[in-house]
Amino acid sequence: MEIVLNGETRAVGEGATVSSLLEELSLPPTRVAVERNRVIVRKTEYGATELAAGDRLEIVTFVGGG
Repeated sequence: MEIVLNGETRAVGEGATVSSLLEELSLPPTRVAVERNRVIVRKTEYGATELAAGDRLEIVTFVGGG
């Protein structure tokens, strides 16, 4: 199925979750914020939030420094 990730179409498997997508992208869940269909997904819900065809996700990574 296809989702839109940060403005680009991406194929993901059936049953994919926010957690599995982050793992596929090699992004640590503690260093990102995820918005799904204009709603922020809580980190505690990443594993339970199943993706659906046509979902629009925005993933923002936190960068430390000073």
